[in-house]
Amino acid sequence: MDSKANYLAVRERIAIAAQRAGHAVTLLAVSKTKPADTVRELADLGQHAFGENYVQEALAKQRELADLDLEWHAIGPLQSNKARDVAMHFHWLQTLDRVKLVAALDRQRPAVMAPLQVLIQVNIDDEASKSGCAPDEIGALAEAIGAAPRLALRGLMTIPAPDPDLRRREATFARMRGLFEDLRRSHPGIDTLSMGMSEDFEAAIAQGATLVRIGSALFGPRN
Repeated sequence: MDSKANYLAVRERIAIAAQRAGHAVTLLAVSKTKPADTVRELADLGQHAFGENYVQEALAKQRELADLDLEWHAIGPLQSNKARDVAMHFHWLQTLDRVKLVAALDRQRPAVMAPLQVLIQVNIDDEASKSGCAPDEIGALAEAIGAAPRLALRGLMTIPAPDPDLRRREATFARMRGLFEDLRRSHPGIDTLSMGMSEDFEAAIAQGATLVRIGSALFGPRN
């Protein structure tokens, strides 16, 4: 795998899509199952933000890469027994999907750290196998996060249902953009719409994504 070539190619594709869409886009490198040395290679190329699905795996990498100034995003489903680790060791949580986690995260976020940056995960296609709140639950969850002083609501995140028809995924991205714009009317400080992965991030950017989560296009197939 040529990390540099992959990274530069992805960055160029994001830049072109962002220019067409008329807004800035952040690249989150999804490094789950990849060793710390591979993360370091991308960090040496200038990548700052990394996403991890599995908390224990992420903590091990954080220890190994403690000499680097990296931004860590928790992007896997959050179980209650992992709330403390996420609150103490991550900069972002992209997958908050139920009110009962808000108090635990807020209580366990150290006061010496900046507030935990939070995205609400929306199960936009109502998949039984997928985490995320229903669209009509966004408002109540946003209010709970907004009342938690150690959390900062930044926006929404989704993982659409896999669909070989890109047009249907584009329609899903457009629905998420609508939900994001609705939320921004009541929470004008939000600025992040996380959607789009290796196979569809350009379509997501065209529909308003401000952060894309890229794994295989950077690192190759998962181990």
